[in-house]
Amino acid sequence: MSVPPPRPAHNRPALIALVCVVALGCLALAWWQWERFESSSGTGQNLGYALQWPLFAGFAVFAYVRFVRLEREAEAPAPPGKAEAPREIPAGILPERPAAAKSDDPETAAYNQYLAQLHASDIDAQVRTAGLHSPERNAG
Repeated sequence: MSVPPPRPAHNRPALIALVCVVALGCLALAWWQWERFESSSGTGQNLGYALQWPLFAGFAVFAYVRFVRLEREAEAPAPPGKAEAPREIPAGILPERPAAAKSDDPETAAYNQYLAQLHASDIDAQVRTAGLHSPERNAG
């Protein structure tokens, strides 16, 4: 038994049928809205929809054609001698990140130490609440 050759992705009958059904459905809805517009109870909104539905049908066909082109480009071998180089951001394009200013202020150092102690006691309380308290404490 021989295996049939793989079918190209752009030649999928189910996808072509789906695009045809969507496009014909959109055109049928446009016709219906046009008939509603021409009836005695028709409004400008019906005219707007009657003009929009063909655009939706055209978009379905456009999307399929674009899909096929992108798949063909992906299947095509890369031109020789043109290897894809990694892309880097050249130096100097982005602004430099500001460095944190060193503070030799003793009040700021004392406040930061106080905050560190509060954080450590809060972590200890959460560990005890979770039942994970151990007599040894890691320095790191």
